Order: sequence, then structure tokens, then C-alpha cells
Amino acid sequence: MEPWLLVPLLAAAVLPAAVLMSYIYKKDRIEKEPKGMLASLFVLGALTVISAVAVGLIFEWILLEFTGGEGLLFVLLDNFVATALVEEGGKFLVLRLRTWKSPHFNFTFDAVVYAVAVSLGFATLENICYVLPGDFSTAILRGVLAVPGHAIDGVFMGCHYGMAKLYAMRGSTAEYSKSIRRALLVPVLLHGFYDFCLEMDSPLFLLAFFVFEIAVTLIAVKRINRLAREDGPVFPPMP
Repeated sequence: MEPWLLVPLLAAAVLPAAVLMSYIYKKDRIEKEPKGMLASLFVLGALTVISAVAVGLIFEWILLEFTGGEGLLFVLLDNFVATALVEEGGKFLVLRLRTWKSPHFNFTFDAVVYAVAVSLGFATLENICYVLPGDFSTAILRGVLAVPGHAIDGVFMGCHYGMAKLYAMRGSTAEYSKSIRRALLVPVLLHGFYDFCLEMDSPLFLLAFFVFEIAVTLIAVKRINRLAREDGPVFPPMP
């Protein structure tokens, strides 16, 4: 790669996340989250790339030992467990440890902002790793698909995570348990299906991928707008 290409490629790798983070930040209308906190979530999310690679390789080695690296079972487990569960699990762990007890986490939409910040931190470092050895076509393709895909996973994680906080603060133990499980499970399923469709490398699954991407993007945008409009405090109202 020519040295003069380094800066524009790096900018192309980072720009999609910056645009998406700005969009989510502006949607938080009641009380803006501290930029220092969002920066820490972004950096911690980026660091989960390292853990995702390490843990993912271990899972993949185990799968190779038991499945021989062939067949539908291997593809399913590789995409839904070794990739999606490991990556989304790392993001969720950062989100939970960094934000759950924070005094700034006092409105339901805060959870969406936090989760997207973590997801875009992961997506940015991952994108840099893919784009810098590549070219602008890689940057454009990942900027349109992969980075928004991570952001969408973050939106759904944040939706359920915010409700989990609401139910926890109001003493609804059963509803809290459902929501906190969904905060991890839903992104894992979305992420896993995304990767699975591409891994299958067939026209039918490619069509399913694009239909899925359009549908889940529209749902995510609709949910962002609704949650921003209906944003409310997670703490129970004063008597």
C-alpha cells in the first residue's frame, strides 16, 4: 500500500462509525450523556476485538475438533457461537460493567446510546483491521454493511438493556430477567444470521441477507425514533 493512502483509508474506516454515533447522540433529547463516558465505552468496545479474536479462535478450534470443520452444524456453530456470541458477549459485558451502576444511566434511551457506543468501538477497530490492508472498495462495502450492522446490534441490545434497568429499578424481577437475557440473545441472533447468510455463499442466502438487512434496518430506525420519543426515567416516580 502506498504511504499516502494511509490517511484517507483510515478516515474511510472511521467515518461510518462517527456518523452513526452522531446520529444516535442527537436522538438523546432529554439529557445528553457525558462525552467522557461515551469515549470510554467506545475504547472498551474496541478492546473487545482482542478478546473476541482470542476466545473465537478457541471456540473454532473446539468446533474443528468435534465437527471436522465441515457441514451445516459447523457453519451454524461457527457463526452463531464462535463469532456472534463471543463478539456480542464481549460488548454486553463491557456495557454491563461500565454502565449499570452509573448515576448517568437514568433514562431508558441512555442504554441505546451506551450500547451503540460500545458496538461502534468494536466496529471501528475491526474496520481498521480490514480496511488498511485493503482498498477503498473494502472501506465502502464495510461502511455500508458491517459497521451499520454492528450499530443495529447495539440498538437492539440497548433497547432491552434499558428495559432491564427500568424493571430492576421498579422491582419487577421476572421482567428484568427476560429483558436482560434478550439484551444479549437478540443481538447474537441478528449477528449470527448476518454472518451465516454470507458464509453460505449462495444466491438464495445472499438474497435473504439483503432482505434481512433492509428489514432489520427499518425496524431499528423505527425503534430508535419510538424510544427517543417515549424516553423516560428508569427510577420509580416519587410518591
